[in-house]
Amino acid sequence: MSKNINEMLSRKNWAVLGATSRKDKFGYKITKCLIDNGYNVYPINPNCEEIDGEKCYSSIEELPVTPDCVDFVVPPKVSIEALEELDPSKIRYLWFQPGTYNQDVIKFAEEKGFEIVHEGECVMRSLRGA
Repeated sequence: MSKNINEMLSRKNWAVLGATSRKDKFGYKITKCLIDNGYNVYPINPNCEEIDGEKCYSSIEELPVTPDCVDFVVPPKVSIEALEELDPSKIRYLWFQPGTYNQDVIKFAEEKGFEIVHEGECVMRSLRGA
């Protein structure tokens, strides 16, 4: 697992699926943490126009670049829906925050061939310890 964490943290273009402007939510805290640590972050939330002045995109397809990693901060049902659209030959790395996955999500992601981080690993904790 740590190999994938280190590999993902070395990538600088991240999308945060479930980013939000609500400062009490993890979608905001994770987005801000990545930005504060020098990452190029593309927030994704169809119900949000911007986060701290950064444009928020309504979908992964709308992003101006292909991110190296997608950080999931959404319920498992939304994670599965997003996985159906993602192609591991274009976006290889997926980070599932605690609460964003279940057994079906992980099985589906592994079967499609993504490199993943899950099992309770939070990107904020990994960055603080990095």
